[in-house]
Amino acid sequence: MSSESPAGAPSADQAAAPHLDHRAFEAFGMRQVDDASIDAAIAQAGDALVCVFFWGVDCFNCEMAKKAMLANPEPIRALDLHWLHANVYEHPALGKRFGLHGIPVFMFFQNGKKLGRATGWHGHGQFAAAVANARLKAGGKPLAG
Repeated sequence: MSSESPAGAPSADQAAAPHLDHRAFEAFGMRQVDDASIDAAIAQAGDALVCVFFWGVDCFNCEMAKKAMLANPEPIRALDLHWLHANVYEHPALGKRFGLHGIPVFMFFQNGKKLGRATGWHGHGQFAAAVANARLKAGGKPLAG
């Protein structure tokens, strides 16, 4: 029997942490990835714009981002993203690989190519602008100012 949790489901350690809110992962269909599975998960998304939410346990700003996303989920869903999430405290190789100096970070990929990032959660407007710029970059168009 595998000890791996189903896609998006919290691990046993995460489920035991009452301060960790997984509702955002579930609400947006975020699949949990780690350093061994992230590349395959991005590739499996095909042409979809992938957003990887890098977070950590006991990260106050990560929890605030999740709460803000849940408070008004429809504009987030309307961005039509393929969501993944990774706990960089549990998988520090991801933080090193992607040059993360703080979290939360939302990183965008399409067809395996990194297109941009949003560092921190500064509201839906900033996040939507980062998504729009990632789509422009994917299309080879100039980024919005």
